[in-house]
Order: sequence, then structure tokens, then C-alpha cells
Amino acid sequence: MAGTRALLRQCPLLLPQDRHGTAYEGFVTAQGRNFHIRILLPVDLQLKNARIECSWRLKRILHGYRHILKQRLHSCPDLVSFMVELKTVLEIALKNTQDLHVPRPPEYYSCLVRDLEILGWNRVAYVDTGLSTVKLKAEDSCGRQHLITLKLNAKYPTEPPDCLVDFPVPFAVSWMPQNSLIDIYNQFLAALESLKEFWDALDEIDGKTWVLEPENPTRSATTRRIAIGNNVSVNIEVDPRHPNMLPECYFLGADHEVNPLRTKLNNNMQLWDPEVSLLQNLRELLGIDFPSRAVLEKSDFAKDCGICYAYRLEGSAPDHVCDDPRCGQPFHQACLYEWLQGLPTSRQSFNVIFGECPYCNK
Repeated sequence: MAGTRALLRQCPLLLPQDRHGTAYEGFVTAQGRNFHIRILLPVDLQLKNARIECSWRLKRILHGYRHILKQRLHSCPDLVSFMVELKTVLEIALKNTQDLHVPRPPEYYSCLVRDLEILGWNRVAYVDTGLSTVKLKAEDSCGRQHLITLKLNAKYPTEPPDCLVDFPVPFAVSWMPQNSLIDIYNQFLAALESLKEFWDALDEIDGKTWVLEPENPTRSATTRRIAIGNNVSVNIEVDPRHPNMLPECYFLGADHEVNPLRTKLNNNMQLWDPEVSLLQNLRELLGIDFPSRAVLEKSDFAKDCGICYAYRLEGSAPDHVCDDPRCGQPFHQACLYEWLQGLPTSRQSFNVIFGECPYCNK
């Protein structure tokens, strides 16, 4: 009874629907607005097994906070505590989305349309129906296509839009109240040219070698895992601001395969030539020819995991290899860790687990 009174104080519009206290329906109030909600509890009244049903409007507002609410359901001792948490989260969510509910003045639309006409409709890739999101397209000097997404608030052009780009470095816009979309577009073009050498280097790698990861690299991706041979690869991390300098390199494969490569790289570092392409430098320092897309198929050097019998597991390729030269079977790290944990003969030291190879028992 005391719990019901406390709930009524917190949520006077949320009422019990049965005498057992397992169903509640009504409204939760935040910022002077009421949102329909229904809460169904199991017989044991355990919140972690509760089901919450709400209006589409409330569902949309809380969409980005679902994991927080789920966590609160598991941690709150009773329904009253959870409703207090829910109202707090709802207040925050409404505050973060209040821009969506601010009516935009007529000057906003006339200014935006004028700016788009000055910029040129041929540069516009997308405009949403509310004229709050605009995507602009551009081509860099090498013919690569790029997009910039602009999220405009009701105070545009007094305040700049949020700019979303697929860049490996932050993109900060310099903005004055008298600026327009053409100023953002010109800054976007300048940023594209500053990243030209970075994208040139990675495009050469993507086009002339077999990249194992990422499978479909974005323009913001700075790493490449390049196949060298059968279950041997190198992971490189390229500095987007200095793409012609020696990248960080991490070799993956059996020790007898990768140790000579590490030695070559360490011995030949002084031979790195910033005037030569990144790929050509890697070839010369390691003294190898990377498998070519024109000659070999990926299946020639990329084997499936010896435990799950798949090549990709949650987007990752096998990255651990048996060190026995007669075996060399690759495994996903997650698969191998789970396998070794289940072996009674395996042992663990700090963050390293030791055990027998699932394939050859070495």
C-alpha cells in the first residue's frame, strides 16, 4: 500500500490495473507533457522481467536511451525507483531533442533556399522534407566522390550547422553569422585536398593488394591488414597527416613466418623514402611482393578458422595461427580463447592463455 502511495506521488497519472500490482497504465509527465505508458510486471514483481509498452512518440524520444533504461530495470529495487529514473532520462532526452520541436521562422527557410541556390542544386545530394538535413556532394582532384551531411538548427545562419564527414581527422568549421553554405562547402573542398595523399596511398593498397580487413573500408579508416602469404599478413596504421612516413606495422602469423619479416623491417627502417609511395616502400623494406589481385584469388592465401569453419566472425578474419610449421592452421581469437578455456590442460598467465592447438594438438 505504501508503495502504491509513493508511486502515485511520483506519477499521479499512472494507475494500477489489477489488485496484484502487476499491471499499470496511464501517463508519465515530463516538461509539462504527458506520454502514454503501460507497465506489465511478472507475478514475482521482478523489474528485470517487466515489459514496457509506450506510445510511438515516447518510443522515438527514448530510442537512444534503451540500453540505459534496460540497465535501470535490472538495478532498481522497485517500480517507484524505476519511474523516478525513467522521468530523469525522459527529461534529458527531451532536452536533447528540443530543437526538433522549435518552430523555425520563415526567415530560416528563405535563407536556406537562397544559400542552396547560390551553392548550386547540382552540388546537393539530399534534402529532407523538413529542410533540417542537407547532404552536399563533392569530387576531389582525383575524382573520388565525397559527401558532407549538414544538420541545421532553427537558429541558422546565426549558428553553424553540425557537419558530418567520412574523414580520418576531425573536421572543424570556421563560422561567422554572415557566412553561408558556400563557405562550409569551400572549407570541405580544402579539407579534401589536404587528405589527398592519404587517400592516394590507401587507394593504391586497396587496388594492388589483398586487404583482409576492413572488408569494406570507409574513407575514415586508417588501418589495413594486407595479405603477405598463406596465413601471414601485416596490419598497418597510417597517419592521415603524414601518410608518406613509415606506418605502425604489426605482423600476424606463425612465428617462423613473421619473425624474419620483423627483422627485415627493423634492419631496413633507414631506407624508408618519403618520396616513394607507401606500398613501394613496404615492398622494398620487407623484400617481398604482396599477393596481387590480378594474379591470385583471396582463397589462395586466406583459410577459414579451424574451429568455427568460417572465414569471417562478426566481421573479423582469423588472426591467430598455430606456430607448428607442419600445421599453420588459422583461428579467430574469440574461437581460440573459448576453445582453450574449455581444455583442462590449458593454463593462463596474466592475460595470456596457453594450450594445445585444436588442429594438431601441438
